[in-house]
Amino acid sequence: MARPKSEDKRNAILAAAASVIAEQGLGAPTARIAKLAAVAEGTLFTYFDSKDDLLNALYLDIKAELREVMMTTYPQHASVKERVQHVWNQFVDWGVAQPQKRRAMAQLTVSERLTEHTRATGMQSFADINGMIKASVASGALHDHPPAFQSAIMSALAETTMDFIAREPDQAARYRAAGFDAFWNAIAKH
Repeated sequence: MARPKSEDKRNAILAAAASVIAEQGLGAPTARIAKLAAVAEGTLFTYFDSKDDLLNALYLDIKAELREVMMTTYPQHASVKERVQHVWNQFVDWGVAQPQKRRAMAQLTVSERLTEHTRATGMQSFADINGMIKASVASGALHDHPPAFQSAIMSALAETTMDFIAREPDQAARYRAAGFDAFWNAIAKH
């Protein structure tokens, strides 16, 4: 009789995968991931059928964590600008606090190893956030562009903001606010 799978082992494998991928890229060997997770390589494949399965699960795991962080203390009845700023601040703070997951996500997002189903599931979990941003964009500078482009602009500005905060943590509030202002001015109604 097979032993039941352990959620702790699965989480250890995902954490190790994020770390190794952040350092070595998507070509990182599964043996390195297993070693860092303190499991046998065969155990890794007990939890994930293939490396691609692991990468897809990691993408969804990070997306779920990020969504949870963004929606924590979400000011549902605040103005659109305040809600967008909340999401922005939570995203930036998460990225600064989780640099390995941030780097792993950046690589996974552009990877051809993610399935369309995984991408759609990841985007679906952000449907309410994307809807809020779409409402902000209605007559802004980016209103004629697809949501994926708008999201990429937000990500690029957030990445720049996170990089500067990591370099100069004592200026975190200043950079977070300036990054948001740049994003808001790009999307908002004028």
